[in-house]
Amino acid sequence: MAKADRYHKTFPVTWEQLHRDAKALSWRLLERGKFTKIVAVTRGGLIPAGIIARELNIRHIDTACIMLYNYREEGDQETVLKGADPSFNTEETLVIDDLVDTGHTAKILRDMLPKAHFATLYAKPAGIPLVDSFVTELSQDTWVLFPWDSEVQYTKPIIDLQEQKS
Repeated sequence: MAKADRYHKTFPVTWEQLHRDAKALSWRLLERGKFTKIVAVTRGGLIPAGIIARELNIRHIDTACIMLYNYREEGDQETVLKGADPSFNTEETLVIDDLVDTGHTAKILRDMLPKAHFATLYAKPAGIPLVDSFVTELSQDTWVLFPWDSEVQYTKPIIDLQEQKS
């Protein structure tokens, strides 16, 4: 199924909202226990992980570099470019990503770090069973426009978009 056929809604996220949601996730994580390590999932998890690391005073940070798809090509091919350090497989480790969508990336990380706590800012129904904490649930057919992937420009009102489909 082509990307355009899968996504019928957009959810634009500003830098301010991303920061606010990362702080909200930090509050939730603080209630869940003491975390001493973070694995940031590149690339989307880097900025939320930095905010959460600051808020929870975590300085031991690693990355897991997983490419699930190429934005120019369709498909769900996973490529692990860099795995997390095995010493991060503890209950005091947070795995931070921006979004859990289909759950493909989360499954790879769960297999890599089964003891870690997986947290995302945003979650879609197909991926929710694979995360422990998230801030906002979105419908599966929603495309998230992260601030690093978008710029401010005019957009048509929703009613005009609906009339185009008719």
